[in-house]
Amino acid sequence: MIFDTHAHYDDESFDSDRDELLGSMPEKGVKFIVNVGSDIKSLSKTLELSENYSFIYAALGVHPSETAELKEEDITWIEEKSVNPKVVAIGEIGLDYYWKEPDRDIQKKWFERQLCLASKVKLPVIIHSRDAAQDTLDILKNWQAHKTKGVIHCFSYTKEIAREYLDMDYYIGIGGVLTFKNARKLKEAVEYIPMNRILLETDCPYLAPEPYRGKRNQSDYIAFVAQKLSEIKKLTREEVLWQVMKNAQDFYEIS
Repeated sequence: MIFDTHAHYDDESFDSDRDELLGSMPEKGVKFIVNVGSDIKSLSKTLELSENYSFIYAALGVHPSETAELKEEDITWIEEKSVNPKVVAIGEIGLDYYWKEPDRDIQKKWFERQLCLASKVKLPVIIHSRDAAQDTLDILKNWQAHKTKGVIHCFSYTKEIAREYLDMDYYIGIGGVLTFKNARKLKEAVEYIPMNRILLETDCPYLAPEPYRGKRNQSDYIAFVAQKLSEIKKLTREEVLWQVMKNAQDFYEIS
């Protein structure tokens, strides 16, 4: 059974067949999906999906690349919606320095503001960090006095950075990139990360694993990531899927 801990089924690439695809997920072995917001518009769609499908849960937050126009009233709206029992996390939030905009100070401001929100509503955080390893670490370490649980989504750093997050009791999100031939750094990190700290995710429609690389991703493709993880950890795929299911249920507090 599969728990996709990070998906974006609100994305327009699913507009033509969203209901058909999601309706097929239980028979494909997918038991739970957390749909993760990225901007204010997507949050409404995420909530709608969680209401329409019993196995879909919602994470509400604004991606760092979408923070330029963010306002305090948007944070208030997220706080109000977070009381919904299908809302299980604040995210994805964080820093993305791959692009020049928004300004880094703007990203940091809203990252810290949404961390404070997560503390207030007592929900775990889903952290996006791209080309921003040190600043992300510094902010999260400073926030530890008010921390909730957290996961580093789509982990792309070294095992040394992974150690820093593990020391903070964070989880590490692993997806299709693990199956890529050129993912040596990630494979070294995954070999180091203990199994009880790994969450499997798709980030669909992005980052489909081999043999679907370059195509639209979907939740049941996690089976290919689990297979690669089983080879690295010298476990069966079934053992891997059982452990990451337990990890995800513990993290999101979904029974």
